[in-house]
Amino acid sequence: MNKKNNNISDVRSRQYPYIKRYKSEPNRSGYYDHAKTTGGVDTDPFHGFVIPGSKDYGVVWPFGIHYALGGYHDAPNPGDLLCAALASCLDSTIRIIAERLRIRLTFLEVDITADVDLRGTLLVDRDVPVGFQKMRCKVNLEAEDGTDPKLIQRLLKASEHSCVNMQTLLSGISIETSLNGN
Repeated sequence: MNKKNNNISDVRSRQYPYIKRYKSEPNRSGYYDHAKTTGGVDTDPFHGFVIPGSKDYGVVWPFGIHYALGGYHDAPNPGDLLCAALASCLDSTIRIIAERLRIRLTFLEVDITADVDLRGTLLVDRDVPVGFQKMRCKVNLEAEDGTDPKLIQRLLKASEHSCVNMQTLLSGISIETSLNGN
């Protein structure tokens, strides 16, 4: 991971060219993120590997299946990965917006918990929806002494608004599945 000087001038200098471009050329604001699984047929059905990102970061994450679905729960499961995606997105969004608002954070931890009723997934009860029914985000944040509490509330509200993963989960999106790349 490339650690640069993480200060307000760095955030602004890195984001300003994009803000300027997207205002003048909105058609250039679309990007994509990506992940794929690999090696799944080489393991039992309760384990696999996922490669995050569209670049070769050299990262391969093992995943397992939750014990409540018959798995061994000996590696992060897909629900854990979804929680991790939301936690990392909200954390980074808070830190970036804090820099833009000139708030000096002294501590930040984002803790995500998701609740699911697995009867739907296991086809025990078709009236139970498949998927998480509720997600809770606990933000443990401390700012430099003397920071206006109203500014902290503004930070949280702006971060929730700008967090791509949170807004995606809140609004829901269209998902298309194809077989053999068709």
